[in-house]
Amino acid sequence: MSKVNNRKEQDTLINIPVKSFIEVTVLLVVLLIVSVTLTYILPHGEFGVLPDGQTDYLNYIPRDDLGGIPLIKGIFAPFLVFASKDGPALIVLSVFLLVISGAFQVMNDGGGIRALVDSVSSRFRTHRTLLLVMVAFLFYCFGSFLGLFEEMLTMLPIVASLCVCIGYDSFTGFICSILACGFGFAGAVTNPFTVLLASRIIGTDITEHIWYRLVIFVVMFVLFLGFLFLYIRKLEKDPASSLTADHDKMLIQNAAVENDPEQNKGQNTRRLRTGYTLFLSGALILIIAASFISFLRDYTVVIMIAYFLIFGIITGAVTTGSLRNTLRSLLKGIAGTLPTIVFIALAASVKYVFEQGSVLPAIINQVNVFISGRSPVSIALFIYLTVLFLEFFISSSTAKAILVMGFLSVLNTGLSKQLLVLLYTFGDGYTNVLFPTSPVLLISLSMIGVNYSTWVRKSVPLFAINFLLVIAFIITAVLLGY
Repeated sequence: MSKVNNRKEQDTLINIPVKSFIEVTVLLVVLLIVSVTLTYILPHGEFGVLPDGQTDYLNYIPRDDLGGIPLIKGIFAPFLVFASKDGPALIVLSVFLLVISGAFQVMNDGGGIRALVDSVSSRFRTHRTLLLVMVAFLFYCFGSFLGLFEEMLTMLPIVASLCVCIGYDSFTGFICSILACGFGFAGAVTNPFTVLLASRIIGTDITEHIWYRLVIFVVMFVLFLGFLFLYIRKLEKDPASSLTADHDKMLIQNAAVENDPEQNKGQNTRRLRTGYTLFLSGALILIIAASFISFLRDYTVVIMIAYFLIFGIITGAVTTGSLRNTLRSLLKGIAGTLPTIVFIALAASVKYVFEQGSVLPAIINQVNVFISGRSPVSIALFIYLTVLFLEFFISSSTAKAILVMGFLSVLNTGLSKQLLVLLYTFGDGYTNVLFPTSPVLLISLSMIGVNYSTWVRKSVPLFAINFLLVIAFIITAVLLGY
């Protein structure tokens, strides 16, 4: 028993394997090197400024006098990015991940996750498929209607544990939570960070022609379910095909320790279940409220940091009866998540390098040159592919919306404003769960012990079909005069 206890004491809920850490780090370093190199190859330029201080996207100024980003800046970009204009957001995201990880480590060590998972799994043990569809649809709606993504990292450990408990694996939990939420962006209906923000910038009503986005919403979810069902069917036929077998063994071993009578002596399961149901319900209410209340929307992550830190400690201390053990678990969870800060710094450095190298304005200016005299279908497809390209370097929906929609609002494309919003939404959609410059994707894969290269190989057919569907939706929209 002591050996088992020692193992549990060392394990953290978010445990990034050394191999995964090295693989992702090398990949991001290569992307950073390529980005620095491109600043010496691509043309440089800048946009003019209007009298009110806004960027004048029609006034492109070539800057042949500028060279590539200084090498010293390129080398230290992962550090300098925290001092840039994106620095505050990156710092908040980093603190958010550390606090969330600590709070869920407290929940895990105290038996809270096991109490909740056992309760839900016992109710749906004979309706496993229904449970997966319900969970996936909930997360899909979070992405489509509320624009939630980073916040869903808080739910991944619970959904993964639930899927393992009902006979599937942690990768199934990833599909039903993170992937479902990412696909919600692809089928966005009222996403505040894509549809609403883009509509506000370009000056159009989101309710106009909303029926077309609802059709896309349904089709994208059907595609997602096809991927989910194919995976669980394969898993049911061959459990050894699981992508997270090693990670799930750790979860099962920890569950065995928590269910040991000696370990659970004096433990009040009902108190754990009630306490953490209230805790997570409060978090969900806060997320939804912040999504609908405009003056809170920009502070959603900050609010969640304060909530999980304060009430995570309180709930842990009350349910376990030990403040000391609660704080120890909190620090252990924070320590286990520290490597993810490296991912955030490197992923954000790519955008930083392009901005410091003054090449983004030149790229955007080429859009204006290219679309002149083109057919509406060609223009629509080119705008979509351009947003898709920018998404690789700028994962932030807000930053990209301001850049792209501000430019499109003064560009004579011949396309309706509703279609321009749709093109932007498509470009910012499923790529959140595909491109390696998405910190949330890299962190969530690391949480379940799956390499990024493995995920790409597994998901290529899904994203290929998704891409073709998007192209079909764009062409249909142009032909219908959307």
